[in-house]
Amino acid sequence: MKRLTALVTGASEGLGKSLAFELANRNFNLVLISLPASGLPELAAFIRSNFNVNVHYFELDLTKAELFTGIFETLSAEQVPVDMLVNNAGLGNWSWFEEKNIDFYKTQIDLNITSTVLLTRLFLGQVDKSHPSYILNVGSLGGRFIVPRKQVYGATKSFITYFTKCLQLEQSGTQVRISLLSPGGINTKPELLVLNHSLKGISRATILEPEEVAREAVDGLLKGKKEIIPGAINRFLVLLDAFLPGRIKDMIIKRKLALG
Repeated sequence: MKRLTALVTGASEGLGKSLAFELANRNFNLVLISLPASGLPELAAFIRSNFNVNVHYFELDLTKAELFTGIFETLSAEQVPVDMLVNNAGLGNWSWFEEKNIDFYKTQIDLNITSTVLLTRLFLGQVDKSHPSYILNVGSLGGRFIVPRKQVYGATKSFITYFTKCLQLEQSGTQVRISLLSPGGINTKPELLVLNHSLKGISRATILEPEEVAREAVDGLLKGKKEIIPGAINRFLVLLDAFLPGRIKDMIIKRKLALG
């Protein structure tokens, strides 16, 4: 069988790096994208030597939409068809709306939304839809719940949810399998690790390691799951959310954030 190739954005750290390892471990060739000076060449070399797969990489800023066409043109010229797209790159924050300037929010929207939409369009333009291909869009449970200090981030992830579900319907007559990954908190960076370890009770129990999320994500994608929610507790909270009245949910969130 032909070895498939997966393109992973935001691949140099956190969940993206774990997804790259998980896919390489399953014998996928890789195309990795991340910012310059983020350690991508070293990561590519490590994966090549330890997993015996082919690895291409692009060091670029995914808020620069004019660069996207060049990615697929370069891969086509090198006869590297992409069979799987993992839209993982994203920018989060935990801050009151007025604490961030407009440049931050423009970058967040460009990275979380625009790059996902445009890369997906370019990916679909180069696949043979009569053969299996895959798209994994990384959303968030933050897109399901109304949480102050996550206002723009949560809104971008709500967009990804809607966008993905529309694509699933549009591509239902093809061999393109599209999954939405909706994780809760993930220990992806040292500062998040410190913050997450300060949580208690059920809040702390919802936090997962990136390796676990990556494993569940790839499993779910290859099995054709429409939405993948890693962690039994997170799945329970989503189910509970469907039954709680809005005023109760608002009250819980205000107490958590010490709002008026």
